[in-house]
Amino acid sequence: QAQLVESGGGLAQPGDSLRLSCAASGRIFSSHIMGWFRQAPGKVREFVAALKWSDGRTYYADPVKGRFTISRDRPNFTVYLEMNNLNTDDTAVYYCARTTQYGSRSSADFGAWGQGTQVTVSS
Repeated sequence: QAQLVESGGGLAQPGDSLRLSCAASGRIFSSHIMGWFRQAPGKVREFVAALKWSDGRTYYADPVKGRFTISRDRPNFTVYLEMNNLNTDDTAVYYCARTTQYGSRSSADFGAWGQGTQVTVSS
């Protein structure tokens, strides 16, 4: 199975934007739903956004709706998370993973987790 590698994290100020990337080492299949999760220190891993690889349908967690956008680059098997108007609550390690259950927001349904990329929002 393809491994997932996240990149693009870093330090940002409130109101800034960052774009995260999740590159698959192999093919992503049409049955896959690619998701982004995040985990802040001392908190459980939470769902952020997901995208159905075959048709690009998306769904988001309420705290990021309207600020974050998930998208895909099909030829390069890469998923992006464009994050705008960042705030301190967005500080977390962001992970990429996949499932075959469209609509799932549970980390238990996702697998093939990447190593994560740190996003820190601070003034």
